[in-house]
Amino acid sequence: MNSNVNWEERTHSALRDGGYRVGAARHAVVSVLARRDCCLTVPEIVDAVRARGGGVGIASVYRVLDLLSEKQLVQKIDLGDGRARYERAELADEHHHHLVCDACGRVEPFADEDLEAALRRVERETGFAVASHDVLLRGACDDCR
Repeated sequence: MNSNVNWEERTHSALRDGGYRVGAARHAVVSVLARRDCCLTVPEIVDAVRARGGGVGIASVYRVLDLLSEKQLVQKIDLGDGRARYERAELADEHHHHLVCDACGRVEPFADEDLEAALRRVERETGFAVASHDVLLRGACDDCR
């Protein structure tokens, strides 16, 4: 089964187990995040819900994202452009980082096992207990170069 669908099912279960109803707004936001491979802004989430024929207000999306963040089901991503982005909290083997185009703002996910190994090596060598990490690479995408 697709891990994104598993995330969606786990998220709905976690909310129900926590005593939260999985209402229309929560269902819509979770569904959009489950089907995306990378982070989205609140307006992008609203647009995606509406494109699928749903109706949701920006305030409702923020409330859902706050709850999902509090429950560690989504993570808030800061790419340095003043706009918060959100993506599903991933399992360790689905961890990725971000490439950001400074010209057009395009965001692309990337994963690199050699980079992950280097970061684990730094953790071992320094004795620092790393709880999480994010790598952000900025530059120009193919279209903007």
